[in-house]
Amino acid sequence: MRRLWRWYQQCLATHPVRTQVVSSGVLWALGDIGAQSVTHYSVRPDRRANNPEVAPVSHPRRFFPPAVLGRVGAKICLLFLILLCLQDKDKELKIDWKRVGITSSFGFAFVGPVGHYWYEYLDRFIRRRYQPNTFKFVASKVAADGFLFGPLDLVLFFSYVGLASGRSVEQVKDDVKRDFIPALALGGLVWPAVQVANFRFVPVRYQLLYVNFFCLLDSCFLSWIEQQGDASWKQWFRRSVQKMEDQKSKV
Repeated sequence: MRRLWRWYQQCLATHPVRTQVVSSGVLWALGDIGAQSVTHYSVRPDRRANNPEVAPVSHPRRFFPPAVLGRVGAKICLLFLILLCLQDKDKELKIDWKRVGITSSFGFAFVGPVGHYWYEYLDRFIRRRYQPNTFKFVASKVAADGFLFGPLDLVLFFSYVGLASGRSVEQVKDDVKRDFIPALALGGLVWPAVQVANFRFVPVRYQLLYVNFFCLLDSCFLSWIEQQGDASWKQWFRRSVQKMEDQKSKV
């Protein structure tokens, strides 16, 4: 591991952008493979028998373990996958490599290069205004990342996956409307805490690597959401948001 880490540091020092691009693409590919595994082993046997391409059960209790707990740490996510595999050993998992390619290309084309420059320029911008490692310094970074980069990342991810998968523009618009708010809301439960630790303790040159580690889990999370269709828990999120908007309009 030490040799691997030294090799990574050397690559990062010599070719920073290229290193970030490659590591992002690889981790997002692994994340989508994990998402397909979660999707596969989350489907009830009777539903798979009737339709092998069926989406996983759309119930909040089936959703929260891989999505929320999986983002807390890689060990929890891995343990969850192992338990699912042991529970349904008779089910054959076939990886959709086209989908893996689509997801990983998003890591190569967007997350790697854009993330590299985002964290560098964000640090320079905030550093001019606040003392490093202070509360305002970290909070400003977390807020900027959560309100600017996070939503942009979600919209581009769902749009790109939809178009690359052959959906029409209108279908992609509907998919983004369906998936954006649930993904943003659930991601907001834990992602700010991840970024607080990142901006407080991790040097800038390693911040994207830190994020990419969680992006392995995050890509699993986003891919899983994208495959859920118009699940009941998504409808609940949209209704809740609509109710809040209606209440504001009445005031």
